Amino acid sequence: MELGVNVPNFGPGTNPARLRDWARTVEGLGYDLLMVSDHVAITPDVAEQYPAPFYEPFTTLGWLAGITDRVRLGTTVLIAPYRHPLLTARMAANLNELSGGRLVLGVGVGWARQEFEALGADFDRRGRVTDETLVEIRRVWEDDKDYGSGRIPLWIGGRSTAGLRRAVRLGDAWHPLRERVDWMSTALNRLREIAAEQDRPVPEFAPRILLRLTPEPLTDDKRVAGEGSLDQVLADLDLLRDLGARSVVLDPFVGDPAETERPEVAWQALAAIAAHRRWENR
Repeated sequence: MELGVNVPNFGPGTNPARLRDWARTVEGLGYDLLMVSDHVAITPDVAEQYPAPFYEPFTTLGWLAGITDRVRLGTTVLIAPYRHPLLTARMAANLNELSGGRLVLGVGVGWARQEFEALGADFDRRGRVTDETLVEIRRVWEDDKDYGSGRIPLWIGGRSTAGLRRAVRLGDAWHPLRERVDWMSTALNRLREIAAEQDRPVPEFAPRILLRLTPEPLTDDKRVAGEGSLDQVLADLDLLRDLGARSVVLDPFVGDPAETERPEVAWQALAAIAAHRRWENR
């Protein structure tokens, strides 16, 4: 099971030097994936959680590709309706080629209504537009060699039935975000049912989970996966592996933008997890 990190590409403490330090820390600790988030117009609904500066993901990953050697690079998640599908296909193909085939494209439908309005995108049609975008991206990747060669994995986010169907029909992996382990276990059963109904392969399981280490254990009814004592988080990783996860992305941003000014807390948590990668030996 490979392990990745969702690096904050936003907030008051984020700048080129800080992003470089994040990349070197993630790669230096031996993590397999470095992923960033996506927002384009930092409208009030976005800024409340993810304030400026917000570094655009393709630009950021293109720069980080040049200062890393091994770690795979990805989006968790790119908001599909924000960009024309041919533009997304082109940027992803170019980034994949320039990085030596290291790109993972995680995609979602989005949630920020004000940002949709600022971009002239239809919030109410975002699910349908996401489907249409993914179909077109796959088409040009497969049919038009001008968009480059190389297989770029598509991870599809979403917790709704529509999201699960999208993952089965158009994705290489299902990529749920910050959920409880028991919920993901139940949802995986539904994913398998949908795959059987559509007579399609079951996509891989690649969740993104919170990383918040606490001095004492938390009761299970008060935590999501990746939250609690070190032993609890390691046990969560074991459970996710047993559920079939091929990749797990750790998200050390707890929710306060001021965290971006003191990344050492997150780096210590990541170092603790990296030192106990016991699941690799099972």
